[in-house]
Amino acid sequence: MSINFKIRPIQQNDYAQWLPLWDGYNAFYGRSGATALPEEITKTTWERFFNPSEPVFALVAEDANGALVGLVHYLFHRNTTRINDVCYLNDLFTDQAHRGRGVARQLILSVYDEAKKVSSNRVYWTTHTTNEAGRILYDKVAKHLGFIVYSQEI
Repeated sequence: MSINFKIRPIQQNDYAQWLPLWDGYNAFYGRSGATALPEEITKTTWERFFNPSEPVFALVAEDANGALVGLVHYLFHRNTTRINDVCYLNDLFTDQAHRGRGVARQLILSVYDEAKKVSSNRVYWTTHTTNEAGRILYDKVAKHLGFIVYSQEI
């Protein structure tokens, strides 16, 4: 079952609809309740989308009724193996009621389009090994190159 939706850049007046999607994304990765992100991080993330000096961007999926049903956040950065910036797809989330309807795929493909506009020829992202549903989609729209992510909080 598909839905009628469009992908568009986020707008300032989207905050009230974006926030539950952002909270859902964070809850998926265990950041809710006592482990929720500080409000300052959410506020700063939101502000970065609209600051022209920041390389951070957001697209949303909007259904035919104007409701936001998905989000993707991405950023561009330098890379030592390329001349042009690469694109890191940082966050991707679809509202539970709209999963399996092509929203996430279209959000990813839209990031590809945005990357092409700025001559970035690589989009990459990470996900948790337990994100089985996401990985099924990711295997269809990208290549897993076998890298393992290491991280240390400092």
